[in-house]
Amino acid sequence: MFSKILIANRGEIACRVAATAKRLGVSTVAVYSDADREAKHVAVCDEAVYLGGSAPKDSYLKGDAIIAIAKETGAQAIHPGYGFLSENADFAQACQDAGLVFIGPSADAIRAMGGKSESKRLMEAAGVPLIPGYHGENQDAQFLQQQADSIGYPVLIKASAGGGGKGMRIVEQPSDFIDLLESCRREAITSFGNDQVLVEKYALKPRHIEIQVFGDTHGNYVHLFERDCSVQRRHQKVLEEAPAPGVDTAMREAMGTAAIEAARAVNYFGAGTVEFIVEQREGSMNFYFMEMNTRLQVEHPVSEAISGVDLVEWQLLVAAGLPLPKKQEELAINGHAIEARICAENPDNGFLPATGTLFIYQKPEHSTFIINKNSADVRIDDGVREGDVISPFYDSMIAKLIVHAPTREQALAKLDRALAQTRIVGLPNNVAFLRYILNTESFSQANLDTALIEREREQLFHQHPLELSTLVVTAITQQLASEAALYGSDADPFSKPTGFRAFSDYTRSFSLVCAEQPYRARISNWHNAGCSDNKKGAEKLSSFTLVIEQEVANTDTQDNINVAAQTSTVYEGQVSYSSIDAHNHILWLEGARINAQSWTNHETVYVFTDNGRDEITLVDIMAHVGEENAAVGSLKSPMPGQVVAFKVAVGDTVKKGEPLAVIEAMKIEHTITAPTDGVVAELLFAAGDLVADGDELLRIDNEDSK
Repeated sequence: MFSKILIANRGEIACRVAATAKRLGVSTVAVYSDADREAKHVAVCDEAVYLGGSAPKDSYLKGDAIIAIAKETGAQAIHPGYGFLSENADFAQACQDAGLVFIGPSADAIRAMGGKSESKRLMEAAGVPLIPGYHGENQDAQFLQQQADSIGYPVLIKASAGGGGKGMRIVEQPSDFIDLLESCRREAITSFGNDQVLVEKYALKPRHIEIQVFGDTHGNYVHLFERDCSVQRRHQKVLEEAPAPGVDTAMREAMGTAAIEAARAVNYFGAGTVEFIVEQREGSMNFYFMEMNTRLQVEHPVSEAISGVDLVEWQLLVAAGLPLPKKQEELAINGHAIEARICAENPDNGFLPATGTLFIYQKPEHSTFIINKNSADVRIDDGVREGDVISPFYDSMIAKLIVHAPTREQALAKLDRALAQTRIVGLPNNVAFLRYILNTESFSQANLDTALIEREREQLFHQHPLELSTLVVTAITQQLASEAALYGSDADPFSKPTGFRAFSDYTRSFSLVCAEQPYRARISNWHNAGCSDNKKGAEKLSSFTLVIEQEVANTDTQDNINVAAQTSTVYEGQVSYSSIDAHNHILWLEGARINAQSWTNHETVYVFTDNGRDEITLVDIMAHVGEENAAVGSLKSPMPGQVVAFKVAVGDTVKKGEPLAVIEAMKIEHTITAPTDGVVAELLFAAGDLVADGDELLRIDNEDSK
């Protein structure tokens, strides 16, 4: 076994590799960029060496610098994690040439499987089922469109060197093919430095099922069963589970055999994943080889949970020249595991990635990192800590939440509970969205395919059911925020938190907005009863009268008379509560006892209960006096990123919905479209420029204003 390894990666996967290495007594060397100087993976490794600038090309993609650091620090091997250089054959070869062990397959195997076109030709020769498509060398756009026309729409354009859902476009009709091909090629160049593509038939109601395979240098192969990764957005996985629902023993054995034959065809050793597209048609499931990822996958923890195998440990053993610890007949499935990817993104806004500070990051109760036949019920893999910044330079994933239980139903319940206990404040995230998915009929009943999110969009998007408890907690936080202390002295009326009034009750009002709806809250008769909710007298109850009114627009414009907005009472009654501290509250509301937490960040109050999370925007009326709406036609970048291209020029006439610009952020392209008809008046940036969130990109003059 090695005594020291260098981890050529960052974030949660670097922390994950370091955890196993530490358990095995192997020292670790971290590398870091400017953006990651204070990152978690730097802290958990035994040594850390500066690598370069924040952009991947200036740091984590600098293979020569990484090899030099490994030699300088005395590392014997390099673990590439996933992404970055993990599937770079030249880097794997350079490690070997430098006398270092690349903890992964051979350079030849990476080359054979790294190009999707070449790998499909190899799989065809090995007898592995393939989906209809074109995987050849001719990359002429018109020729590729002819191939797509002959295959039949919809088709899928895929970057030949791609992975991680990048460089993929679904084409529904011939007229869209060329534009989507160009977009796919741009993303492929940015992510992989190779714009070659292939074109395939897009399967009907497809499922994405993959097999975890392992080989060693002694010619031994096993598979560790299958994972279902069908729930995706932007061709990137959201939820993964093992074993795959609906896969029987015969299909599992057939897929496992095909996966091993795929690995054997290229003399593969180490951890790898053979991915299959499974077409569901008339009650049957047919699987077709899609690609092989020659590295550890993001979703590997679900395979570890059901098999009891530490895949990183096996990677180190195989890389050190040892045989696989187990044979196929010694492996068995134990229970069910599901992984949820928690990301900094806004699901209601096209999953746009978000950047910012993790003002609050509280994880559910979970087990320490350990893998065995009694795998942890709840496991969290992350590479961030509270107070860390999610930057625009890397992936938007915050953490992976993995649960394991005897049955799928129990795993679903356990995951929902763990997500309900997760607290993230400071930037948009998908925690609530993940819970919505779990509770759809499609997912709960295992009616899975890659279109699940789109099919269930009415239940998944723009779901902001306002909880009365949210408004009550907001009222409490605002009251407490205005006081120097929670409880005053009863002996001195002038020291009471609510102040002293000789002839009137204490009353406080404030305005707020929740789910784009305006409300007004009024607090009165605030009392600190000093009583207790338990035998020890630890909880002191306070109470107040609360009135919450919602503003309702009045549409009565008869005789052109403007009628003022009306209000409706949402709640009026007495509220009792106790606060453990400024953030943790217990409410007694309409006969129910509710546990809640709240944090205020700038003008936003974040409220968490077991039912979910709400954001309340506090309204300072005076701060908005005299503000004007943004000019019509003004377009701003929805995120920090880089301008890839403008699709228009100054003087062009555009129609509402027409593409105007392409922004790239976190390795993903986003198209900005015209909000109105008009004429392009000015381009404020050029292709290649970096832009900040909210930067104005261009201006459009409304034709009616001329």
